[in-house]
Amino acid sequence: MGVISYWHDTLPDDDGLVPRPALPGDRDADVAIVGAGFTGLWTAHSLLRADPSLRVVVLERETAGFGASGRNGGWCVGEYGGPVVAVEKAHGPGSVEAMHREMHRAVDEVGAVVAEAGIDCGFHKGGAVYLATNDGQLARLRKHHAQLQRYGLGDDDWRWLDAEAADAIVHARGSRGGLFTPHAATVHPARLARGLAVVVEELGGVIHEGTRVEAIDGRVVRTDHGSVRADVVVRATEAYTGSIDGHRREIVPLVNHMIATEPIDDATWAEIGLADRELFELSAVLLGYGHRTTDGRIAWGGLGAPVPWGARVPPTPTVDPSAADRLRRGLVELFPALDGIAVTHHWGGVLGVPRDLLP
Repeated sequence: MGVISYWHDTLPDDDGLVPRPALPGDRDADVAIVGAGFTGLWTAHSLLRADPSLRVVVLERETAGFGASGRNGGWCVGEYGGPVVAVEKAHGPGSVEAMHREMHRAVDEVGAVVAEAGIDCGFHKGGAVYLATNDGQLARLRKHHAQLQRYGLGDDDWRWLDAEAADAIVHARGSRGGLFTPHAATVHPARLARGLAVVVEELGGVIHEGTRVEAIDGRVVRTDHGSVRADVVVRATEAYTGSIDGHRREIVPLVNHMIATEPIDDATWAEIGLADRELFELSAVLLGYGHRTTDGRIAWGGLGAPVPWGARVPPTPTVDPSAADRLRRGLVELFPALDGIAVTHHWGGVLGVPRDLLP
């Protein structure tokens, strides 16, 4: 079973993950961005598209898409996972709906950029279905649906599914019903991150990989290869924020695990469903989220790990055979037709969660 992520293992043949040149020494920039994951790369892309004259420098310790951006579940979804009541309290009436509308728009923006740039990342907007297989999950989904409706999001955004309607999308054992949103797309995250990095360079941005940022001192970013002085510094380090001096406790790093199956034959897919490559999630406490890949596998993840003592950043990649076995058993329990299916890849990595759960 491969320990490299399925996403990195299926990058184009001409992408050998060879790091770009490191920062050659001190330099100036208009904008310095720390981190070449999705946050950093989309920031660079948006700025350069708005003003091509900007000197944008992106600094990355590993390679573009090394962290959660290249290891995640392949979900591009306009959903907020935190407490929306806290969002409204902080930002006032209408803020929750406005936030969701902007996230919905962002899914389409990703698709538009991918199409315009010709990034081969399997982007497909088939929506997402959230399933309940017991009374507790069903109650949580109903509460969530009622809350979404209360904040102005109707059936065009989140549609309630009875058991029959849910089964028409995905044939999961014990399904009691669920929620469906059209504002979601599948994507090969590592291909998207690597492709977006190329587009940033084509727009005039500079990406220095193999460059460890040690501290952000106002408008100066200090690295192990020199310093970048910029008018604006953007910290886009997500789960790795704690590795920068003075930022240890700002973001909680959590470990999540994933597996990828061997390719599944058409007859078995007919027993599973997901004909439009809908994303699917089991609404359990520790989650279970899936993705039908372009080559007919299932990428399936979950099992969040405890927070490390002192919020130290766990290693990436993280490998846990027991987690892989639990994920496989959970997948087969949901889809008995997969009994005997082989798991070809297992990987884990860290994602970042703000301590106040606010965006």
